Amino acid sequence: METVRFDELNLDERILRAVTDMGFEAASPIQAQSIPVQAEGLDMIGQAQTGTGKTAAYTLPLLNKLLIEGNPDNVVKSLIIVPTRELAQQIDQQFQGFSYYAPLSTTVVYGGGDGKGWDIQKNGMLNGADVVIATPGRMIAHLQNSGVDLSHVEYLILDEADRMLDMGFSDDIMKIISYMPAERQTIMFSATLPPKIRELAKTILRNPAEVNIAISKPNEAID
Repeated sequence: METVRFDELNLDERILRAVTDMGFEAASPIQAQSIPVQAEGLDMIGQAQTGTGKTAAYTLPLLNKLLIEGNPDNVVKSLIIVPTRELAQQIDQQFQGFSYYAPLSTTVVYGGGDGKGWDIQKNGMLNGADVVIATPGRMIAHLQNSGVDLSHVEYLILDEADRMLDMGFSDDIMKIISYMPAERQTIMFSATLPPKIRELAKTILRNPAEVNIAISKPNEAID
C-alpha cells in the first residue's frame, strides 16, 4: 500500500505543524484509512491493535472538526470513553501534543486520587471542555453528582471497546450514552470484533463504515 502523508489528509495547518514537530510524516494504515471516513462525518467501527497509531486515527480528525467549528457556547462537545486511567492519560498527552498550536481544552476524568481531582474534573466539564476523556465508572459518578451536561455532545469515541466489555462496563456505557443526543457521530475502536462488540455497535452506531487493519503478527512497535 502506498504511503499517505499527513499533509494529504486535509488537516488544519495548526495540526499539521504539531504533527511535524512530533516527528510524524507518514500516516499509519489505520490513520490513512479512517481519518477520511471520520472527516465525512460517518459513524465508524475500526479494528486495530494497540501500537498501530489508532489514537491519532481518531484524535486528529476530531481536533480538526473542533477547530473548524469552534465551541462558542462552552459545552462538552466530544467524549472519549476508555477502559483505564492509564489509557485516558495517554490519550490526553497525545491531545496536548497535537493541539499545541490550537486553542482546545481537554478534561480527563478518572477515579482515584483525592477530592481535588474530583473538583478539577467537575469544573473542567461544567466550563465546557472541547474534549472529555473518561473512564465509565467515574463519568457516571459525575453525571449523577456534578450536574454535567452531555446533551450537546456531537462526537462520541469508544476506544478499546472489547476490553471495556470484558471489564463489565457494558451497562455503564449505555447509561452514559442515554445522556447524549441521538444525532451525533460515533466512532468505535476495538482490537477484536466478537459478536458482543458487533451487538454493541448495532445498538449505538448508525450505518457505520468499517475499517479493519489485519495484523497477523504482533506489531513491531511492541516489545
